[in-house]
Amino acid sequence: MKKLLSDFKIGEKGKITAVSGEGKIRRRLFDMGVTPGAEVLLRKKAPLGDPLEVRLRGYELTLRKTEAACVTMEVEA
Repeated sequence: MKKLLSDFKIGEKGKITAVSGEGKIRRRLFDMGVTPGAEVLLRKKAPLGDPLEVRLRGYELTLRKTEAACVTMEVEA
């Protein structure tokens, strides 16, 4: 099932299938290791839902909700 990273619930994990967004945002995500094929686990969400903390490639990464909305995921059951 495909889902945006911004719509994940805490503890949910999946594999990145696509990264969209405009040039700067897309480049920034790629530079941080957010690339297709990477596995991601949503660890925490701030009380208002922004930012999100994810575990990616063995490290924790904090993303804004707008950045996470650019990441399409395949959810693991």
